[in-house]
Amino acid sequence: MHATLPFLDREGFPPLSRIGLEVLQVNLGYRCNMSCLHCHVNAGPNRKEMMGRETLALLHRLLDSRKKPHTLDLTGGAPELHDGFRELVSHARSQGCHVIDRCNLTVLHEPGQEMLAGFLSEHQVEVVASLPCYQLENVDTQRGSGAFEKSIASLKKLNELGYGHSDSGLVLNLVYNPQGPTLPPPQSRLQEDYKHELFEKYGIVFNKLLALANMPIQRFGSTLISKGLFNGYMRLLQENFSEENLAGVMCRSLVSVDWEGYLYDCDFNQQLGLPLSGIKKTHLRDLLQNTLNLDSLPIRVADHCYGCTAGQGSSCSGAVKTREITA
Repeated sequence: MHATLPFLDREGFPPLSRIGLEVLQVNLGYRCNMSCLHCHVNAGPNRKEMMGRETLALLHRLLDSRKKPHTLDLTGGAPELHDGFRELVSHARSQGCHVIDRCNLTVLHEPGQEMLAGFLSEHQVEVVASLPCYQLENVDTQRGSGAFEKSIASLKKLNELGYGHSDSGLVLNLVYNPQGPTLPPPQSRLQEDYKHELFEKYGIVFNKLLALANMPIQRFGSTLISKGLFNGYMRLLQENFSEENLAGVMCRSLVSVDWEGYLYDCDFNQQLGLPLSGIKKTHLRDLLQNTLNLDSLPIRVADHCYGCTAGQGSSCSGAVKTREITA
């Protein structure tokens, strides 16, 4: 596994600062039932890092406080594999928080997860589901044999519960990632293709498609280094940088929490070991004890940030804007 941080310039990217806290994105652990090629977390079945009960308790306290975020965004690994996932979701919803589950779809087929889809719908959890393509061969190449068939079955199950239907209030968004070191095509055009193909072939409906660029870190970045493609991909990102995208990147109003409770500007900085800047390494406890003021705090940036600002932009909510891409 190649470390990518030494390849990233930490001085050249434009400065950014925070505007507050709206979204708390919590990584419950790196264990996953899959080992996808594009994974920026290097998650997999053999990862042992999972959030402990003491840290979970701090999350519960934060949700009870006046500092609670508008949105609790749960990620991993596969966040649903954490024993405390359902309790945390239930508590957040009882406190009026919007909850997002970043789901790989195949986890619904794991032992013990038979009732997961029903739980998500009961608590009106927004499902952001990874489906890197609408064709079997491409998905199975990127995610493993059988992944596409399981994903389609999971989407049908979610649809049966009301997810993806405009009048249900149950939001189902899909996530697209390119197969390799390229930028996503325009999100609106790709969404039309996804909606047509999935409905015509499988009767599947969903709300929106989120087109995300692959980040040059962890498993994907290491693969690029091994194949001699890292520098070329970084040039592609830098050449397609758009200053207009800076205002819409997720890190300005989001804080990422790792499985130990430490805080980062985003999930990507978490994987690179770059904690919040300008202050000592901070923890959930600092938020609870009122010793941390996030307003106007500088954001830790490096060359990987071009992945969020190239072309149409790439945030947790998909494209920031539409822009032509330089090949």
